[in-house]
Amino acid sequence: MWIFGYGSLVWKVDFPYEDKLTGFIKGYARRFWQASEDHRGVPGKPGRVVVLVESENKDETVWGIAYKIPEANIQDVIDHLDFREKGGYSKHMVTFYPKSSIHQPLELTVYTGTTDNPFYLGPASLEDMAHQIHGSVGPSGKNTEYLFQLSRAMRKLVPDIEDSHLIELERAVRTICQATDSCNCIK
Repeated sequence: MWIFGYGSLVWKVDFPYEDKLTGFIKGYARRFWQASEDHRGVPGKPGRVVVLVESENKDETVWGIAYKIPEANIQDVIDHLDFREKGGYSKHMVTFYPKSSIHQPLELTVYTGTTDNPFYLGPASLEDMAHQIHGSVGPSGKNTEYLFQLSRAMRKLVPDIEDSHLIELERAVRTICQATDSCNCIK
């Protein structure tokens, strides 16, 4: 069994795996449109985390990491991720295209959000999303950490690929950090 990581699983994998591949899936967009009251925010003041939404462009890509789960750990990892991703995510099978041409495309499981889940925030202005991320902290830490760690990991993983939503949001949040000399930001 393979799992696709496109958010915190890119930089903070917390389950056993025996192999990992960099690559992408098609037909989705990564967006900071999901509320987090259990990890990067709290009830009444949610943070924003990424969710995959279906793209109108079936060739649009989302880059991330595919993790191969050892046979003996599959059920434990599924149970762990089902609990971790309980806030409005559902599992789907998609085709993953490895970056390296020595590997063939493979089917894997990805957790995506739906527009009817209670934590789906949907589109907002860049400024509104940036202020919400800047001001949110939850049990898993600062929402700014989530954004900056994901941005840093994606630049390292695929430096030649630009995720404009991620880049523009990171830039907007860093501008707020500098303007407010806020200690709610990490470097």
